Amino acid sequence: MTAPIVSRRHFLTQSAGLAATAALGPNLLLRGADTASKRLNIAVIGHTGYGDYGHGLDVVWLRMPEVEIVAVADADVVGLERAKKKLKVERGFADYRQMLAELKPDIVAVAPRHVDEHRDMTLAAIEAGAQGIYIEKPFCRTPAEADEIIAAADKRKTKIAIAHRNRYHPALPAVERILKGNELGQVLEIRMRGKEDARGGAQDLWVLGAHLLNLAAFFGGAPKSCTATLFQDGRPATKGDVKEGSEGVGPIAGNAVHARFEMESGIPVFFDSIANAGTKTSGFGLQIIGTKGIVDLRFDTEPIAQLLPGNPFQPVKEPRVWTPISSAGPGQPEPITDIKGEVSSHLLATRDLLAAIREDRAPLCSAADGRAVLEMIMAVFESHRFNGQRVAWPLVNRQNPLAQLG
Repeated sequence: MTAPIVSRRHFLTQSAGLAATAALGPNLLLRGADTASKRLNIAVIGHTGYGDYGHGLDVVWLRMPEVEIVAVADADVVGLERAKKKLKVERGFADYRQMLAELKPDIVAVAPRHVDEHRDMTLAAIEAGAQGIYIEKPFCRTPAEADEIIAAADKRKTKIAIAHRNRYHPALPAVERILKGNELGQVLEIRMRGKEDARGGAQDLWVLGAHLLNLAAFFGGAPKSCTATLFQDGRPATKGDVKEGSEGVGPIAGNAVHARFEMESGIPVFFDSIANAGTKTSGFGLQIIGTKGIVDLRFDTEPIAQLLPGNPFQPVKEPRVWTPISSAGPGQPEPITDIKGEVSSHLLATRDLLAAIREDRAPLCSAADGRAVLEMIMAVFESHRFNGQRVAWPLVNRQNPLAQLG
């Protein structure tokens, strides 16, 4: 029997969301008000020297005529002046809380890459009445923080979108059509590798593997359990190996990680990362492996996905050819002009956030999706803490397990 692919949202839902995003024009209706001519006010939060402004989460709004950047906050004096010029705004604040309290913007960009500031910045934006928040990945540090943010956002009906920009790629529905059309046969597993540079291991899992885990959950369904081990120089990581990770992620350990997840689709998902593995980041991606072929996704490249037909476990004399998958399907020309630029610049993601506000729906990569990624990371740490034992969902431990490693 062919194992079904169970998405976190039905294919038609995604297609409708992407279509709405593409069609969204400058006359965005604010939630609950007939104000079609009014542009949404955007406030940007950055922190020069401490996460900065993410990967362009500040400048994307300059490309959107339906919004207006009204202010920027940055605790660094020099960085603030530089940001004001870059974003073409007059108002700048050293304290983001003051900016939010005074201006009460419609949308807030929480841009710093450093995760340890995300909770406070996001809660402040929700409290100030923001209709939408676009936040750099990873979402926050622990499931407990994610629970707190989501509860506050649900109470105020704030839409939160996570900047896993490849999740918004228009080719994903084409990949899902391949899976639903049984072109891969029985899907056997999903395999992922991190960038495996100097950050290989737990840091790679956190800051780069988060992208992979996000799409693994999209294609494979919600995680159900995890077994994993962290290694330091070839031996299981111990309490003495725990250190503070970069970018404010909190405690990490190990320069190699090997993890296996059970998903609601029944398809196993594997994540592996070894520091300085020698692949020069070429392994960074995800493969969906079936009895009739492989779909390969390489993040931040174009085309993002390619199809290799044929049983991957059965050698043949003739060479097999990888077929690019565009938003129109395998082997079809890409109909979207500058699709790579629109994805990498966050333009598709931010337009989807505006559409989610107008339509009162969840963004394609919502706070719940961000929490799912975070829980997968924490499940790896929790399984290692218990010597590779199976950890099931929902996670009972809502903190970072490496802080509790004995």
